[in-house]
Amino acid sequence: MPRPQIRLDYGKAMADTIGSKHGVTKKQLDEQLTRLPKAIDRLREDPKRRLKEDAYRYLPDDREAVREIKQLVDRIKNRCEIFVVIGIGGSALGSIALQTALRPFMHNLLDDKQRTGPRIFVLDNIDPVQFDSFLAWLGRKRLKKAVFNVISRGGQTAETISRFLIILRRLGQKACKEQVVVTTNSSPDNTLYKIADNEGLEYLKIPDYLVGRFSVLSTVGLFGAAMCGGDEDIDELLKGASDMNERVRIDTNSLLKDTSDMSKRLDVLCKNPAAIIAAVNYCLYNMGKNISVMMPYSYALKDLADWYRQLWAESLGKARDLADREVWVGPTPIRSLGATDQHSQLQLYLEGQNDKLFTFLKVDNFGKDCVIDPAPKCAPEFDFLNHKTLGTLLNNEKVATEYTLLQDNRPCLTIIFPEVSAYTVGQFVYLYEVATSLTGALFGINPYDQPAVELVKEATFALMDKPGRKYEVLADKIRSKTDIDVKFLV
Repeated sequence: MPRPQIRLDYGKAMADTIGSKHGVTKKQLDEQLTRLPKAIDRLREDPKRRLKEDAYRYLPDDREAVREIKQLVDRIKNRCEIFVVIGIGGSALGSIALQTALRPFMHNLLDDKQRTGPRIFVLDNIDPVQFDSFLAWLGRKRLKKAVFNVISRGGQTAETISRFLIILRRLGQKACKEQVVVTTNSSPDNTLYKIADNEGLEYLKIPDYLVGRFSVLSTVGLFGAAMCGGDEDIDELLKGASDMNERVRIDTNSLLKDTSDMSKRLDVLCKNPAAIIAAVNYCLYNMGKNISVMMPYSYALKDLADWYRQLWAESLGKARDLADREVWVGPTPIRSLGATDQHSQLQLYLEGQNDKLFTFLKVDNFGKDCVIDPAPKCAPEFDFLNHKTLGTLLNNEKVATEYTLLQDNRPCLTIIFPEVSAYTVGQFVYLYEVATSLTGALFGINPYDQPAVELVKEATFALMDKPGRKYEVLADKIRSKTDIDVKFLV
């Protein structure tokens, strides 16, 4: 029996629903879909080629990584009461998203018998007050029961290395071998890998060329999922991703004997949710909808929207295209949470500029629900809520928000989750990774690099007095532009 799949409803972004001024016409959609078969065919490349920019596409079938993760979890899980991820950006956001989706809201406060694994903390910032507070809470007693997963793809991330050095000193060399797992690649210039190798620390490899924001289904995200859940979680995440792969890499050439029949080819492409997401986003961007709001109506999915925000922003925000021409493109992603942000952002969305595409995440079956009790006799105006559930209310809030936006011709997409599970989360992650690649292809940009972010890293090294003449020169240049001029200080 086929397992329930996440689905995409894109009808509310089409001109048929909201008119051609703000919606995508069938002709516009078809024009962009016909540009995608070549990019989709890349999904069918022989995995042995391991094209570096497409490294994430082979993660669902990386059985060796899964075996290494499970073996490591078997060795250390029983002695771990607190699991700490130290990373930033793609080395943290994916882990946060998986834990929020797969663990109960109160996971860290449950007692040992109720939890499926250790307490988890993902430290994704270098705020000194936050980090000091966490270290104080650990103290000596809890520190002995903690396992630290230090994650940095290239091993040169100052924000991660700085906190790692503090933990190294706190633990001591002997304890580090038992309590630190380094997740990074093994390139020769990788400082974090050198430390792990020299100190004899546990190590999980990030595949070469895998970009951080595309790494959640690698050792980066799967190790924490297995530690705090179990083997089934990572098996289901990858199964979901693998099944979605079959849906988004559909071959428009081999399926059709007469490839000159464009209408049949388009019928096939219209069954590809990643292609639809890419084409709709691209069309609407070129119609002035340069802001992309993702709004989950499920607390469990809220951090998937945060993960999406990085994926979309770093992948699609580019100054130059593949021909090295200036283009300065990229939709601005925003995370919103239903129903919370109906009371903080919706006024702008309804009466501000019509420059946004809204993507709702909806859950059909929450698994658990709360029945609303009768109102007091003094408040009969709320009798209509009696015996309804919070899940019903939340989903109706989504429909009400969508309806109100559509009344003002504001385009909407909806991703429908039959349930929130490791399987459906794996589907969603892979769907949006491929959709990002295809959207990059439509923009004609490289969705896998991040040249501007690299400059920020170099600037930080310079300001922290990293040795080298180039850093001295850069530090002087930075200060000449950023030092405060007292005549503008009020």
